[in-house]
Amino acid sequence: MAVTFVERLPANPDATAALIDSWRRLLEYVPMFLPMAVFMGTLLAYYNLTKSSESIIVSSAGLSPFQMARPSLIGAALIGIVATTVVNPYSVELNSKEITPDHLVLIDDEIWLRESSDNGFITMNAKNMHKSGDILLFDDATIYVQAPDFKLEQRVQAQTVTLSDTGLSANKATTWDTKGVPTVSSWHINTLLTPQTVLDRYLQPDQISFWELPNFIKKMERIGVSVRGHQVQFWTLLFLPLTMIAMATLGVAFSQTRQRRNYSFGVKFGIGILTCFAVYFLINMFNALGSTGVFPPLLAIVAPPLIIIAAAGVSITTFDTI
Repeated sequence: MAVTFVERLPANPDATAALIDSWRRLLEYVPMFLPMAVFMGTLLAYYNLTKSSESIIVSSAGLSPFQMARPSLIGAALIGIVATTVVNPYSVELNSKEITPDHLVLIDDEIWLRESSDNGFITMNAKNMHKSGDILLFDDATIYVQAPDFKLEQRVQAQTVTLSDTGLSANKATTWDTKGVPTVSSWHINTLLTPQTVLDRYLQPDQISFWELPNFIKKMERIGVSVRGHQVQFWTLLFLPLTMIAMATLGVAFSQTRQRRNYSFGVKFGIGILTCFAVYFLINMFNALGSTGVFPPLLAIVAPPLIIIAAAGVSITTFDTI
């Protein structure tokens, strides 16, 4: 946050604005560093217990490693729940206030919109777009209306096409029917697309709150937009507590040692950090496979923490601490 604050000072009118900007950007990195923070915190806590011989006393009292680790696992799960239900919506609210039509990602420097429904398909290409109140205006637009069997029914061209909550319309449009006969008149068609859905469809998965993702995914699926990345984001946030538990379990596994004196914590900590980076790479790889459709999104998110928990659990169980 300190580094970002210094970097953002020239781009903000005063120090307060730069501080707010750096705080907002800091929240974007929470999902990235939180699992590592939980792992390092667990490893450090159990190192202190080992150094003070408290872990030996607890084990001698008959408590299993899993009973001893229960507070850490519960705490890690609570951290994940808070990050998903509170931190993520708060971060999205701060970072999404300035999203406007100017942030739309263009394809080949043009805007393409497509809607699919039981009534057929509507595809629109426009050179530019701007917002006027609650409506969107598309310049130099061409619209193709297709039947459910993909047969072209209409081609419409207009200098300006208006998108409102009731659909697409143009005051003066040239329309070609199935026979190729052009007519110039006012034109309108009802659509599922609205100004808000057009803006929403260009939002990245991390720009949508956890609470809004289910409805957003359903809404985008209705108009034929691919939402695989948003599904991966939703399952990632939903199972973030499980990921936190996995990292806490990994920290407990790395804290196991038979050394009572001269415990080389530095070496153990360094190996643990390298393993944590490897685990982070594994999680990101599974996320990428889920986003590209190689794995189902749910499997891509649940598999890594379950693998980590299984491997760490076996390590803890087979380690003789007494």
